[in-house]
Amino acid sequence: MILKQRLSHKINDAKLLYSVLVGYKNYIEKVISSMGDALLITTKLGEIKKVNSAALELFGYGEEELVNKSISLIFEDNKLWQQAFQSVYLYKKSFQNREFICRKKTKEKILIAFSCLVIKKKIDGLEDIVYIGRDITARQRRQQRNNTQYAITRILSESQSVKQAIPKILQAICENLAWDLGELWTSNQYIEASVQRCSSNPVLRCVEIWSSRTFAAREFKAITWQTTYTPSVGLPGQIWVTRSPVWMSHISHCINIEQLGKEQGADRRSSAAVEAGLHTAFGFPILADNEMLGVMIFLSRDVQSKDADLLQMMVSIGSQIAQFIKRKQAESALLESEERYRDLFENANDLIQSVTPYGRLEYVNRAWLKTLGYTQAEIQKINLFDIIHPDFQEECRELFCRVMSGEKLEQLTTVFVSKDGQKIFVEGNINCKFVEGKPVATRGIFRNMTGLIVANEALRHQQQQTERVLLDILPEAIFNRQKEEPGTIAEDFANVTVLFADIVGLTEIASQITAIQLVNILNKIFSVFDQLTERYGLEKIKTTDDAYMVVGGLPGQYPNHAQAIALEGTALSPEGTRYRERAIAQMALDMQTAIAQFNTENNKNFSIRIGIHSGSVVPELISIKKFTYDLWGDTVKIASHMQSQGLAGKIQVTEVTYKCLRDEFLFEKRGEIEIKGKGKMTTYVLVTRK
Repeated sequence: MILKQRLSHKINDAKLLYSVLVGYKNYIEKVISSMGDALLITTKLGEIKKVNSAALELFGYGEEELVNKSISLIFEDNKLWQQAFQSVYLYKKSFQNREFICRKKTKEKILIAFSCLVIKKKIDGLEDIVYIGRDITARQRRQQRNNTQYAITRILSESQSVKQAIPKILQAICENLAWDLGELWTSNQYIEASVQRCSSNPVLRCVEIWSSRTFAAREFKAITWQTTYTPSVGLPGQIWVTRSPVWMSHISHCINIEQLGKEQGADRRSSAAVEAGLHTAFGFPILADNEMLGVMIFLSRDVQSKDADLLQMMVSIGSQIAQFIKRKQAESALLESEERYRDLFENANDLIQSVTPYGRLEYVNRAWLKTLGYTQAEIQKINLFDIIHPDFQEECRELFCRVMSGEKLEQLTTVFVSKDGQKIFVEGNINCKFVEGKPVATRGIFRNMTGLIVANEALRHQQQQTERVLLDILPEAIFNRQKEEPGTIAEDFANVTVLFADIVGLTEIASQITAIQLVNILNKIFSVFDQLTERYGLEKIKTTDDAYMVVGGLPGQYPNHAQAIALEGTALSPEGTRYRERAIAQMALDMQTAIAQFNTENNKNFSIRIGIHSGSVVPELISIKKFTYDLWGDTVKIASHMQSQGLAGKIQVTEVTYKCLRDEFLFEKRGEIEIKGKGKMTTYVLVTRK
């Protein structure tokens, strides 16, 4: 009975203990079920014995899919897990908050911080290992986004150009957010100009790609470079049209192959993406002031669910990039404008300078330096008034003050002194730049007039020499009389032929060359004309600018001047003297030949316009210009009109002259032209001698 009583007490104690253990077990089960952290209990071999509801919800599996399965099913890097597991089991050590990359049932990666410990049992080898994990993916993503935002801000602040910044931005986003590949799509060449202004229906092309070293899908990249999209087609086209970010969790499910097939290579690109193992993609617009500049696309081999916060951040980043691009475009346009104006200044023949209010030269162009002989380094050490001739300094100081007070000076003339002491005569204009009502710089543009002044001086010297020659030829009394009363001795000649010639194109070139160069050109041409005049026994009347006047039929010349060419080589004098007078018509043809030869020898493109008329004139018998006669009358005026209203490279004659020459020369009828004071006159074009 005592034994029974003792046994009964022990049984009661055991039942009581069992009841307590059951209650404790139920309590623990409730605690485990209500835990927010994931709990997994495994054997020493890693076989899962128990999981709580938080673990099932976190990894997306059912209980039957995890129990009796290896815990390596949820770890991304099994080697890392194996090392940690062995360390815990072999050395009976626990670890706290060790981070592991895990995969959900959907293959989506998550970051879990695990704490692990070994539950000892009385029998060695039967220990259980407990894993308690907390999802820290959101925290990691926040850190990644902060790093991304910081990296992009730094890139945009340090980059000198769009082309330098874009690859770095793609790399920063991929590396910080753990994406495999980034692309930039745009409708023009590297966003160098406004897309909307370039095309109303743009074609999108990939202009930049960055990929991680672990992703080497060469075929996919090659196809991407060749692929184009139009708006609304493909992921870049959808973003372009909607101007909003787009997320594709499963590329193979979301891409409309039939629609993409309409675009060049689009179906190949989608197939290549799937073959390369790419699963998720997202993109966002680069948008500034409602203007689309481009689209950025990012792709990953991992399956990732839509992240609205990330898309919102990328919209902000896209706006940052767009503002950076617009700013660089403005800077580029400004720099281009500055370079264009600097090129104009540096290549100008005029002297251009900019001077501070204190007289310091802050800018001079190449022509200025070349003309005055200074170097750029020397300019920094001299003052404006150091280069102005002493005789003009007082006047220039006064003008300088007037300009800085706001007065506008249209024209001024002064004299600079070159480095070697030569006088440089210049004329031009200056103006003053004001900032907030204060003068900050005076700017001047001057033309070097030294050559023209020297040429005028040379012409005056030549005129003096001519007068001295005339004094040697004419009696001093007659010379003085004609000098005081020119044109007072005159008589009428009723039958002469007048030729006017004008060199076409010389007037435009005269504005581009110095006076001496112009005189040299005219001297070469007119010397040939003078030889023709002498050869044909004609009289040169005068030259005015680039016009040349000749007359035939004056006393001492062959009377039938208009037809003299037909009698070339014939003995005409009763004394048997052989005359070779040549008339106006043949000289006009020879003048055309002479101009053509001059062009060939001097690489010029001049042409001559000639007018001829026959009639009466009133010559000035003796004048200060002894070597020519000064003619006037209707014949001279009409001949001048024949030239001025003629055609370049042609010889225009009146009907009177035509009737004199038509038997010996070929003509083309031009028709009637209006002659001031004479009405309509019929004219002809002399072609050649028969």
